[in-house]
Amino acid sequence: MRKRWIAGAVAALTLATGAPALAGNPPGTAASGSADFAKADQTFKVEPLAVCNVNPDAAGTVTGSSPAVSRTGLKIGETSSACTTEVVNPDEFLTKTKSVATGKAFELSALTAAKGPRLKIAEWSVNCAADDKGTQAGWELKGMSGWTGLPQQIPSGYVHDVKAGNGTVLAKAKFTDTVFPVPNDGSISMTLLKITFEPSSGYTGSITVGSVACSPTP
Repeated sequence: MRKRWIAGAVAALTLATGAPALAGNPPGTAASGSADFAKADQTFKVEPLAVCNVNPDAAGTVTGSSPAVSRTGLKIGETSSACTTEVVNPDEFLTKTKSVATGKAFELSALTAAKGPRLKIAEWSVNCAADDKGTQAGWELKGMSGWTGLPQQIPSGYVHDVKAGNGTVLAKAKFTDTVFPVPNDGSISMTLLKITFEPSSGYTGSITVGSVACSPTP
């Protein structure tokens, strides 16, 4: 199965008060992915890729980048991120931020030994934007293959079973996992995709593709 383009967004959160409460998430951060999984006595780890953090005290953009990485059973192409602070009203000290993580050429081949699919994503991006009224997050996935049974429109928090040819579930893939703090302070975090291996795969651990978080600006 091949999908050329899927996208979605979580609507902005409006704060009940004029001033934001102490936020449960950082001012703004983005990372393009990470991995920590193992098979038998082998461990495969990818530290967070292309990390950036918003500087809430100064206008401008902080960037991050990582070269392509390859582990047994996993490849991730070049990744990048950008965390931007913009002053929208200097007289009232109003700012807005945006944090974006992007990547390409994701390929998980680890499941093929258990008669599972080769999972591919040609490109992906996830973003988090904030102003003094609240936050919102959005995402895109392009050029997907191997994801048999994935719906045309992926709802927030959707869990997809990655199966072998005989129906055995080898991994669970959770898309667009969005978290709002309790009590809700207007901040938000989103993980675009997290793949967690099931014991039947022969692997333990998980792989993350794209994560962001942000909080309302002062």
